Amino acid sequence: MSVYQTISVDLGDRSYPIVIGRGFMDGNFNLADYVHGPDCLIVSNETVAPLYLDKLRPNLADRDITSISLADGESFKTLATMQTILDKLVTSGANRDTTIIALGGGVVGDIAGFAAACYMRGVAFVQVPTTLLAQVDSSVGGKTGVNHEKGKNLIGAFHQPQVVLIDTDTLDTLPAREFRAGLAEVIKYGAICDPAFFAWLESNMVALLEKDPEVLAHAIQRSCEIKAEVVAEDEREAGRRAILNFGHTFGHAIERCLGYGEWLHGEAVAAGMIMAAQLSGIAAADLSRLKELITAAGLPTEAPAIAGERWIEAMGMDKKALQKQLRFVLLRSLGEAYVSADYDRARLTALTGAPA
Repeated sequence: MSVYQTISVDLGDRSYPIVIGRGFMDGNFNLADYVHGPDCLIVSNETVAPLYLDKLRPNLADRDITSISLADGESFKTLATMQTILDKLVTSGANRDTTIIALGGGVVGDIAGFAAACYMRGVAFVQVPTTLLAQVDSSVGGKTGVNHEKGKNLIGAFHQPQVVLIDTDTLDTLPAREFRAGLAEVIKYGAICDPAFFAWLESNMVALLEKDPEVLAHAIQRSCEIKAEVVAEDEREAGRRAILNFGHTFGHAIERCLGYGEWLHGEAVAAGMIMAAQLSGIAAADLSRLKELITAAGLPTEAPAIAGERWIEAMGMDKKALQKQLRFVLLRSLGEAYVSADYDRARLTALTGAPA
């Protein structure tokens, strides 16, 4: 086993490590140290469970393990699905010292984390993300929740995990489309606050797509470092943390309008980042670099055809909106993001077809 890095998310008494490495499965990491009671429930899905559930068990020593496997896909990120987790906890007699372990991608992590936040008003929670998107983004920061038919992640809670355990070997079984979707969030970090990382991605995208171990480890490490630093500064998104949603106002609208799962989250965010950059009015050279990097990652740079009124309706439920006013994450330049309700209405009309 080779550990690349342990990164701390500094939140006082809720601080926790992000452990990034290879070969953690099959008993090579003592996850039991983060399961303080005798019982744990592993939440996975029908795709990931056959691959990694039995491999994870030896890491939990003598803990009493139960498991549940959810249907796979964004369309199942619902209250009804979360209810099945709560039912499993109740029927298994889970107490307050039970730990919920999320083994899977972002959907599994978000639903399992929300169940952990709600069950008996909060039980311990561990993240074992198996997709690139979950490893670099959704597993870190404590955002949990489910979708509503009127908007993405509208129902949820902040609930920080005990540890995030990232085994990059799990990416070997990740389909190419899912891997590329995860790269959207990696690109996002460079675009919002680290121009040097953005330039590094430009030079290393081919190696990333080939899953070169050292290049991949650095991309995950730097993404987690940025996320950890921003979350430590603004845990509940009262200020700076909102910049992590660059491209997401448009991206979430795409997901909702097409139907959850038609476009993967990262695909929608990729197109959304281009729209947000265009709305920002950044220099043509910066916009061109962003488009070229997203294209190199095999991701879309143009949104699907959506009627203007549907754009506005979908974006109206964006969680950054205040006093019924849309707020966007915009760029001053590559590497410098900010949140504002002061955007060019004419540009938004040109992008969406909706009246300003």
